[in-house]
Amino acid sequence: MHITGTHFNYFLVCHRKLWLFANGIQMEHSSELVKMGKLIHETSYPARPSRFEEIEIDGIKIDFYDSKNRVIHEIKKSDKLEQAHEMQLKYYIWVLEQHGIEDVSGVLEYPKLRKTEKIYLSDVDRQQFPALISNIKAIIQDEYCPDKIKKGICKNCAYNDFCWSTELE
Repeated sequence: MHITGTHFNYFLVCHRKLWLFANGIQMEHSSELVKMGKLIHETSYPARPSRFEEIEIDGIKIDFYDSKNRVIHEIKKSDKLEQAHEMQLKYYIWVLEQHGIEDVSGVLEYPKLRKTEKIYLSDVDRQQFPALISNIKAIIQDEYCPDKIKKGICKNCAYNDFCWSTELE
């Protein structure tokens, strides 16, 4: 089983969301916020597809890779989940390193906020990825969905109605 960037991001955000997504319950198609994020991704840098490569390797898909400078560009709508975005980008860097592509860095881009952040992989990051991947696989392969935990991000999650529709306000 390949762990995608989405799996990795969801692991850091919500284990229930990870399990649901990985087990075929995908709600992103009905989320207006997800649609807005895709629109931002597609329209913020219109010349980018002609300048950078798209790479698919070991289950991950990198939309914008500058092979000349070895930089992954990752576009996000909001920085509310910045730690998860940063670790997802570090995961992409790590996967490229596993395939012999060295000296890769990343740039997190938040076009609506006019904010960018350079991302580098540390030795500590490299050491933790095997355990993180093992934990992700354990959650995905578990027979039971993790319990829901009310978090501040739930109201903007594509799975909000799925998780909380029967709850009384």
